[in-house]
Amino acid sequence: MPARDAASSPTPDREIAQTRVFDGPRDLLWSLWTQPQHVAQWWGPTGFATTIERMDVRPGGRWDFVMHGPDGTDYRNEIVYVEVEPGERLVWDHGPYPPFRATVTFTARGDRTEVTIRNVFESAELRERVVREFGAVEGQRQTLERLAGQLADVRVGRLVLERQFGAPRALLWRAWTERDQFAAWWGPAGASSPVCEIDVRPGGSIRHCMRMPGMGDFWTAGVYREVVKPERLVFTMYFTDADGRRIPHPVMPGWRADTEFLTTVTFVERGGRTLLRVTQTIEHGAVAGDALQAERGMARLGWTQQFERLDAHVRARA
Repeated sequence: MPARDAASSPTPDREIAQTRVFDGPRDLLWSLWTQPQHVAQWWGPTGFATTIERMDVRPGGRWDFVMHGPDGTDYRNEIVYVEVEPGERLVWDHGPYPPFRATVTFTARGDRTEVTIRNVFESAELRERVVREFGAVEGQRQTLERLAGQLADVRVGRLVLERQFGAPRALLWRAWTERDQFAAWWGPAGASSPVCEIDVRPGGSIRHCMRMPGMGDFWTAGVYREVVKPERLVFTMYFTDADGRRIPHPVMPGWRADTEFLTTVTFVERGGRTLLRVTQTIEHGAVAGDALQAERGMARLGWTQQFERLDAHVRARA
């Protein structure tokens, strides 16, 4: 029986299903399931990273992605959306292996959201094989746990991003700590770095000018707090004018001049590849809630584009 036929008459012996209530509104949960910049941060069991190649959330649209296991194994997934009811329901067919139909429903419970995910397989035998080979039940639970963590990060304005790069850790480390390399990729698409000064040591300073076509120059400064080669970087960053005086966010209202970011970058070696994790929080300065969410959305897009530039940079040198 094809997966799409199986889904029309689900039975408990052919399905893996779990329900969890999340501490957030339904529209926010929907965005975490349908926006690739969010999905890539939580999809998959603990220790996995996900590279999304395409995500077209509409009936007939495709979602192609690769899950990278902690042991370096890649798992290609090809999904076709069958039903998309905004804010309420997602249905897709999964392939190439194992074939199943997934249904995700979103139910508002006051300020919270009940999410149910149900994967229906062609047969009870296939379901048991997937549980045995891939630990699918526990994997689904861990995935929902990671979703809860991503939701918490978004709600408090903490930005957490992960990406696996096809290059050794030493190469990624140099891209972050050598001035000419850092200047070559830092900033979103189209940005350049006419000024880049980094002194990568505890207590060392950062001074950078990001030039955006049509928008002008954006100056930042900061201090390195931790440098653990080749595993971890921790640094602060805040906005300044060209003379180094602190200023509020140059394009977002609702920010104070003393607002300061704390960024932690970790580098994890995975058999010639590198899992990069960036965590960014606001350490000082009060920011209004709406302004914070808007800026974090802008920052997430910027980091995603920076990762693309970093990936191209290290691939050219691998």
